[in-house]
Amino acid sequence: MDLDTWNAPQPCPRSRSAGQRCIEQIAALLEGPGRRRSDPRGGTVAALPHALQCAQLAEWAHAEVELIGAALLHDLGHLLGSLGGPAPAGLDHAGQAARWLSQHWDDGLTEPVRLHSLAKRYLVGFDPRYGEALSTPSLHSLAVQGGPMTPLEMRRFEALPHAGAAIKLRIWDDMAHHPGKSTPPLQHYLDLLERLLPTEPPRRSHLPIALQTSA
Repeated sequence: MDLDTWNAPQPCPRSRSAGQRCIEQIAALLEGPGRRRSDPRGGTVAALPHALQCAQLAEWAHAEVELIGAALLHDLGHLLGSLGGPAPAGLDHAGQAARWLSQHWDDGLTEPVRLHSLAKRYLVGFDPRYGEALSTPSLHSLAVQGGPMTPLEMRRFEALPHAGAAIKLRIWDDMAHHPGKSTPPLQHYLDLLERLLPTEPPRRSHLPIALQTSA
């Protein structure tokens, strides 16, 4: 994947009422019938339990509130097709979700979402044992996304303001696949998202990503 194209989402006008309507859309997307996503271990898993389990893991880790929100919403791009334009082959589902969410939330929430797919490339480059545990579908998506990061790419990724949060999110993502596991209800996290709605223009602390080189 040419990461030079993963530029920061542009600021959008905001209002609290518009943000509340967005939260209603998020609930409808997650709770809709047949909402499923690919399980990296093979097969599929319902989108809502996966999102709730991931957010719960972030809470258990005493993560920042914005990162808990990111954990809930990290795979929203897989579900946005009903609002127009699904991510092609899931390739840019993270970027699509981040762009959509950036209308109402700051980069403390949106950037971990945007970077969590790249974090898989980082983790495989950092520790090959991580890649050995990936399923065949996940290895395929890894290859499509550019394969393991090179040492130079890893250093550049580490320098991004929200790289550490994205790596944590990626690990929780991998762990959140337990059918029937007890979690807080969705409303618990929707209330959290509402508390995070800012009233000022979005904060954008990051730079465009440029990890690949000709070397």
